[in-house]
Amino acid sequence: EMCIRDRVSTQSTGDLLYDCGTSLNPTVDIGQVEGGFVFGLGYYTSEQLFYDTTTGTCTTDGTWEYKPPSAQDIPIDLRVSLLKNSSNPNGVLSSKAVGEPPLGVSCSVMFALQQAITSARSQFSASGYFDFNTPASIDQIQLSSKWTYQNFFF
Repeated sequence: EMCIRDRVSTQSTGDLLYDCGTSLNPTVDIGQVEGGFVFGLGYYTSEQLFYDTTTGTCTTDGTWEYKPPSAQDIPIDLRVSLLKNSSNPNGVLSSKAVGEPPLGVSCSVMFALQQAITSARSQFSASGYFDFNTPASIDQIQLSSKWTYQNFFF
């Protein structure tokens, strides 16, 4: 969900089905999948680095400027399931990697935001291609949607 006027973007639900082979510890594996997905949410939506053009020094070196995901960024309803009856004959005890692969699934948030922006643009008579890169910050979402304060006046 996104509210361009209030400059808020939230992910209210998420359903993830992950193939981890034969799980060595399902609780840990589910936590790893959740962590990888939330890490990706931050990567795709809020983690933007800026550098000083003269010195090359990173200027977003603290949480005042650099915004990693927080508890409020986690989907309210995040459901993770592990694929049943799956094994990896080449893995340790038939398991598969769990930590990093869910990061790739979080790109689905970018596609959902792009669809929402396309819908918002149609309400403001702006159609066609628009450039939409990561991270999808609130500022970029607002600019891409063509929303301005004048949209409140009829």
